[in-house]
Amino acid sequence: MEDDQPSREIVRLACTAQNHTLIEAVNGVEGLEMARDANPDLIILDINLPGMSGLDICRRLRAEGSRVPIIMLTAKADTIDVVVGLELGADDYMTKPFEVRELMARIGAHLRRSEITTQEQPKDRFEFPGMMIDLARRQLFRDGEEISLTLTEFNLLALLASRPGQVMSRGELLRRVWGYEVEIETRTVDAHVYRLRRKIEPDAEKPTYIHSVPGIGYRFSG
Repeated sequence: MEDDQPSREIVRLACTAQNHTLIEAVNGVEGLEMARDANPDLIILDINLPGMSGLDICRRLRAEGSRVPIIMLTAKADTIDVVVGLELGADDYMTKPFEVRELMARIGAHLRRSEITTQEQPKDRFEFPGMMIDLARRQLFRDGEEISLTLTEFNLLALLASRPGQVMSRGELLRRVWGYEVEIETRTVDAHVYRLRRKIEPDAEKPTYIHSVPGIGYRFSG
């Protein structure tokens, strides 16, 4: 969903070259209707759309139960836009202008990625003080209260919790959760951890569960 014709043309040509079928919308209302009717495998969503913003579209789709991967596009490197988009359920973001090759790499990664499977996680649930992660039902409970997570947030938390005490690098998290190759530079992991902490930690500024390991990545402590 993009109102800028040159940008849509570039993305269309790149997607066609990769044998992806592209459905285009030039405004927010049209885009929301297309997303509902076409049931796409992935949505590229510009934040600044006429008629209805990309943030509102993302909010509505997630409220309706849609779990399709959403890559948000923003015209400026605005941390607030990024955080709000991820908070509403977006899986990834890019700032414009962007490299088409990187966008296509991210699209491919999201299309290839699979959820964390029970083969990788032999347990049905993980239990820690004040927290229970139900893998089968994909639910998180903190102090007995269910906490709503996006698909990406749940996969990230489940992966970290599956290795308590073990440091996991950003590169490994990108490969396992997003399906990215190491050479893709992104702050996606940090942004998702930031949002995840706000949801699950008693005090997000002094994390109990997800700890930063400077220069490497993150460690889960139960």
